[in-house]
Amino acid sequence: MSSTNDLMVRINERYAALSKGQKLLAAYITDNYDKAVFLTAAKLGEVVGVSESTVVRFAMHLGYKGYPQFQQALAELVRGKLNSLQRMEDVYGRISQSEILATVLQSDMDRIQATLRTIDEHTFDLAVDTILTAKKIYVIGIRSCAPIAEFLAFYLNLMMEHVQLLHTTSSSELFEQMLHIGKQDVIFGISFPRYSMRTLKAMEFANSRNAKVITLTDSVHSPMNLYSSCNLIANSDMSSIVDSLVAPLSVINALIMAVCMKRQKKVIKNLELLDKVWEEYQIYGKDEIDYIDNSIEMRYTGAEQGNNSGRT
Repeated sequence: MSSTNDLMVRINERYAALSKGQKLLAAYITDNYDKAVFLTAAKLGEVVGVSESTVVRFAMHLGYKGYPQFQQALAELVRGKLNSLQRMEDVYGRISQSEILATVLQSDMDRIQATLRTIDEHTFDLAVDTILTAKKIYVIGIRSCAPIAEFLAFYLNLMMEHVQLLHTTSSSELFEQMLHIGKQDVIFGISFPRYSMRTLKAMEFANSRNAKVITLTDSVHSPMNLYSSCNLIANSDMSSIVDSLVAPLSVINALIMAVCMKRQKKVIKNLELLDKVWEEYQIYGKDEIDYIDNSIEMRYTGAEQGNNSGRT
């Protein structure tokens, strides 16, 4: 196992057994390890809101002899992030710029093929059924996973009545949005390395409230599976500073399509309603482009009013 990832592996493996204060430390370090590496034990405790002794016990609970050794592991983690630039150069530095497009697209196709070979169809069907029977659906994805979480929530909202995309910059804000989650609800958590501790804490909280938990992650060994009974696995590995999330997005696409096929009448009804709403509100403000006599006319009510106001 690479020493670069060793600290995060230890945190993920021991997370369930951590105390409340130690979980706060784990969450902060996971999201801010590049800042934590410069902090003393006392200062780290002050930033997180725990005592210095809690910080030291946290380091020892992870298997380090003391805080200095733990800080060395943090430094290795930061160096690992910088080394990703070197890995990208190793992979792509030997090819010309004209070959990058084909190389990256081929790599993404390989990820989709690998996902297709390994994903469990029964688990996929279970995820679809769980979503269809849920009273309310919560969706969460942090950092690079946020766009695909938003994509999933957008389309589920066209088919389901109660879908909430969790927006958060802090754990407290996260729990405020999940305050009423219960056993009839489901949370869909998306996370890939480096895993988001906030996403994990959201799923832990949902599990404690007996809500159903679905994960989309990269491995059966992912810490995201700790509180989930329905684990969708998609390949995301790529030797680059940019995560390849093409395969996870393909799984999301398939999930949306499967739900859509089960709710065709509801989807048609919602789209017809949207057509009426769009038609009605286009009367007051249009931003579509019309092609008239081979020229483009931009129709935007606000702009038209601004032009009219300047005329005599």
